[in-house]
Amino acid sequence: MEDTIAAISTPVGKGAVSIIRISGTDSLEVAKKLFHSKSLFYDKILPRFMYLGNFDIDDNEKEKCLMVYFKAPFSYTGEDIVEFQLHGGTFVTQKMLERILNNGARLAMPGEFSRRAFENGKISLDEAESIIDEINAQSEGELKASLMQSRGQLKVKIEKLQNELTECIAKIEATLDYPEEDFEKSAKEEIIKTVEKCKDQIQSFIQNSQRSQYLKNGINVAIVGSPNVGKSSLMNALIGEDISIVTDIEGTTRDMLSASTNYKMIRINYIDTAGIRETENKVEKIGIEKSKKSAQEADVVLFVLDGSRNMSQEDRDIEKSVKKFKNVIKIVNKIDKKRILPKMDNEIEISAVNKKNIEKIEEEIYKIVIEDKIDFNKQIITSERQLEILKTCQSLINQILQNKNQSMDIIALLIKKLWNELGKITGKSENEEIIDMIFSKFCLGK
Repeated sequence: MEDTIAAISTPVGKGAVSIIRISGTDSLEVAKKLFHSKSLFYDKILPRFMYLGNFDIDDNEKEKCLMVYFKAPFSYTGEDIVEFQLHGGTFVTQKMLERILNNGARLAMPGEFSRRAFENGKISLDEAESIIDEINAQSEGELKASLMQSRGQLKVKIEKLQNELTECIAKIEATLDYPEEDFEKSAKEEIIKTVEKCKDQIQSFIQNSQRSQYLKNGINVAIVGSPNVGKSSLMNALIGEDISIVTDIEGTTRDMLSASTNYKMIRINYIDTAGIRETENKVEKIGIEKSKKSAQEADVVLFVLDGSRNMSQEDRDIEKSVKKFKNVIKIVNKIDKKRILPKMDNEIEISAVNKKNIEKIEEEIYKIVIEDKIDFNKQIITSERQLEILKTCQSLINQILQNKNQSMDIIALLIKKLWNELGKITGKSENEEIIDMIFSKFCLGK
């Protein structure tokens, strides 16, 4: 029998409501010692019904709160669960938790509630990982992908592949058990067809998820240019607030400043960099080197020019250095002034001060990196762990197809490896370390 566990399930601090969760066989017994209500008779308690009553904080003090009971197996963990909803506050919440721990429960480990949900068949391993992604989501796109996975769609598809591979293994064993029967050739043809079908499905997962890193991490955009072309003004216009210092003095920005905004469900991380020029200032030199590095590592580079003057030698040097980068957008700033800079191909004219055409920059960034490259109607996998597993499966499938003329026992061995690898996503494998690693990422009380 599992221990009865308890933890605070809401962030500790001042707030309207705090929630304390208890899960296990003795949940109601613990609650019975501490919570009392005129309308509550524990032998006739109604599941999923809110009871208003008093919780005994100590012999003299009581906290008015709500209690709800979820009867096994119809709960998050699949066990009896009791939840208390009380006034949000650090001291009172901790005090109530202490009382619960002193009356038959123990403190839950991080992720233990979700682990019990997995062990009791309430969620699959991929659903558990999607819960982490859902909690940590910082853009609508990332949230949408995690919600899709939390419905267990990936588990259903992967388990279907595992079931088909199980049938392959059964066919192989039949040919090994009855070698006198002449059906090895036809069985092998069917097995190879199944493996090829599996290959197509996994390839589809990988292709649609290749750019899922942008859902999770956002698009990194470096703003580069020579001093005083308006990089910091552009940064402020893109973010919608004054976070970068703007002056007429060259070299004002000496270190990288980053901030994020959301556009069409995707987070865009902007990095305002130091103006690139020749300088003897040691601190500014460090900032310039950081600028060059951020441009190299960025998904998109915004090369900012001052439209009210011709290109300087510094501008030309920067233009030459950024040409080697794949995604460079030329931004001609200060169009609120008379334009002197000659027209260029693939440029966007803006006025950072007046916030004119700023949305065109966002749209171009989105178009270059995201548009038509992520299909939200298909399975999107944002977990790096799961993507690596699928790539390993892809490699195993290639091995099977390359060895299709080998003996059946060799093919069986490779198919079993593939089955176990897929099981690292659904939880249908005997790998306790994988399970430990996933649930260790959860916070306390989840």
